[in-house]
Amino acid sequence: MKVAVTGSSGLIGSALLPALRGDGHEVVTLVRRPPRDPSEIRWDPAAGTLDAAALAGVDGVVNLAGAGIGDHRWTAAYKQTLRTSRIDGTRLLAEALAGLDPRPRVLLSGSAIGWYGTNAGSAGAALDETAPPGTGFLAELARDWENATTAAQEAGIRVVRVRTGIVLSGRGGTLQRLLPIFRRGAGGRLGSGRQWLSWISLADTVDALCFLLEADGVRGPVNLVAPTPVTNAEFTSALARTLQRPAFAQVPRFALRLALGEFADEGPLASQRLAPATLVDAGFRFNHSDLATALADAVHRDA
Repeated sequence: MKVAVTGSSGLIGSALLPALRGDGHEVVTLVRRPPRDPSEIRWDPAAGTLDAAALAGVDGVVNLAGAGIGDHRWTAAYKQTLRTSRIDGTRLLAEALAGLDPRPRVLLSGSAIGWYGTNAGSAGAALDETAPPGTGFLAELARDWENATTAAQEAGIRVVRVRTGIVLSGRGGTLQRLLPIFRRGAGGRLGSGRQWLSWISLADTVDALCFLLEADGVRGPVNLVAPTPVTNAEFTSALARTLQRPAFAQVPRFALRLALGEFADEGPLASQRLAPATLVDAGFRFNHSDLATALADAVHRDA
């Protein structure tokens, strides 16, 4: 397949590119800077510019573009950046793909488990993709982000909306921010520690995206999470054991809210217990279903 990727410089994208090439796919990337070689296509989601003709012959697209959810404090301006970097770019891409002839077979478009809200599956079994949407800023963002793919779907392109959980890697994301704290022996549970965390290893994230590109029977929402969600307290204990460091601290809710503002309640204090039902039903096999193994690989191999 010829595969186009947006967000290729991010944590997931930078790991996905060599995997796609290793599987024999031809890869082109959409970049916001001037292209450096023929495999790069310039686009500017903020300005609404993309030369659709440059995408001619593409069989599949993986859309991972978007500003980091936890990279900055959620000011009104940054919340708008989170929205425009996802929604405007996805809409621009979907409309460009819909206008091609022939059109790509598949669009894997990023989303997040924030779609389910801040209290998803906490009272019972883990929720699958049939669960209703939640409320809050991230839930609304995810819904609008997914809806921005409408033009591609209406054009007959197979659209997969990839609701990604907490991706574990020593090279970026939540785990990278936690590692220095835990290595100093200052780690601990956040709030009550009872909130659920739906995680997935970076290796499984990449493998799942490669799998979904060619899984012709899969469309619509897909929970990109491991089949074994854990509580924050369980995650804290597992990471401490991996690093062989104590983790007796507890960060109270009010301290997280003071430090992180609105993001505290929708990020580290949110409880999201999700199941990868669609992936499992489609026959995907996880490399990391056990958190301890995933953390060991992330800490020692991804670092």
